Amino acid sequence: MTNKITQPSSASATGTASSPKEAQGGSENRRAKFVTGSIFRHVVTMTATGAVGMIAVFMVDLANLFYISLLGQAELAAAIGYSATIMFFNNSLSIGMMIGGSAVIARALGEERRELAKRRAGSALIAVFLMMIVMAGLVFTFIPELLSFIGAKGETHAIATSFLSIVIPSMPFLGISMMLAGIMRANGDAKGSMYVTLAGGFASAILDPIFIFGFGLGIEGAAIASVLSRFVMIGMGIRGTLFVRQILARPAGLDDLFSQWRVLFPIAIPAMLTNVATPVGNAYVTMSIADFGDHAVAGWAIIGRIQPLAWTALFALSGSVGPIFGQNLGAGLHDRVKRTLSDSMYFILGYSLVVWLILFVAQGMIVRIFGAEGDAASFVYFFCSWIAPSSIFMGFLFVSNAAFNNLGHPAYSTAFNWGRSTLGTIPTVMLGTYWAGAEGALLGQAFGSVIFGLMAILTCFHVINKQHGGPQGPAGMEQHPVESWYRRALSPFSSGKGNM
Repeated sequence: MTNKITQPSSASATGTASSPKEAQGGSENRRAKFVTGSIFRHVVTMTATGAVGMIAVFMVDLANLFYISLLGQAELAAAIGYSATIMFFNNSLSIGMMIGGSAVIARALGEERRELAKRRAGSALIAVFLMMIVMAGLVFTFIPELLSFIGAKGETHAIATSFLSIVIPSMPFLGISMMLAGIMRANGDAKGSMYVTLAGGFASAILDPIFIFGFGLGIEGAAIASVLSRFVMIGMGIRGTLFVRQILARPAGLDDLFSQWRVLFPIAIPAMLTNVATPVGNAYVTMSIADFGDHAVAGWAIIGRIQPLAWTALFALSGSVGPIFGQNLGAGLHDRVKRTLSDSMYFILGYSLVVWLILFVAQGMIVRIFGAEGDAASFVYFFCSWIAPSSIFMGFLFVSNAAFNNLGHPAYSTAFNWGRSTLGTIPTVMLGTYWAGAEGALLGQAFGSVIFGLMAILTCFHVINKQHGGPQGPAGMEQHPVESWYRRALSPFSSGKGNM
């Protein structure tokens, strides 16, 4: 095997020698999927299957709102919106844990240490379950106060409180389902991971009308359907990880569990912080656009519905490409690590240009579908014509974040995402609105995405090249002063045993 990257010793998760079967490459050490074959094909396959699952989630959310709207009470739809805001931060924690779990599992598979990967999978499930129990308990205790803080009042506040009181206790089970999907993705089982998400989407689509209309439970019925769909996802995930792929095992004991957590949390914690950066930046853009009236806000709301569907593959890429980085890094294949980044850039460029062309041609139809008029229509036209290409640089930022998390530099992903959401948003949007009004807010946000997307991708190539040059810090990478500070801050989690 050529182009090996010097890695710290990883004899076992507990600091002891590997088992004879692991050491000798027995049947447990089947070669990881992504260390051979076309990198570009792996990128496209993983991203496409991830996008299908995400589209299913987006469509179910739209259907859920449609069902609620049929009840004819405006407060119900508003309550769903407020509830989604509260649940977003819980979801961010689950996603961050999934990113961390996928990264460390993929690394072990790349090292051809399947038993270690299985124990890491079990440890990650325990971690996300316990963390989400704590978070769900805190949120459940302060549901009324949190809803009041984000602006819910009167009947809407009461309805949202009822909805969240049913859904929030199930957050630990959502965390488990997402981690199970991440475990399958780390093993290269893109379809199996997709089936977990699709199962939840189909279950929700079937159960929503039954509980909302059939049992006459209204919004409480929608909440119950959401809870039940999470158990369906868990069932599909357990089937895939435990029975079909056999890629899940219990930790060897408490020492082993804590050892795996020391590997997991230094990646998962900054990943969670990274995920909550985007809504902060979007909140500032919304506040800036609101100064220009309801029509501008209406246009911004339409764009908010266009983006998730138009850029689904870019969102999926950030979660799908991580295992490809991780397995090749674990196998010491520097050229394939670098090729993963470059091929992802080609995919981003091609996909974004196609989406831009579609939006440009279909902008008139989009305006008619949403009934936009006046300034709202102009807002949509401006986005489809001039802002949509900025998705190229957003994609660069997404794939860089995935690479940083797997290359051992998760602090970089946090720094760049928060940088884009603050330094790349607040001053640029402020200047944009000063010079060009409401449309300038979009222009300013896009400019920040260009700057931080380019900075992130260039830094990512620099990190990979430094890593190839030999051991210059953890995992053979030169440490930046910010990275050194970050590692000291997380030393309670990462010190001692459990090095990758």
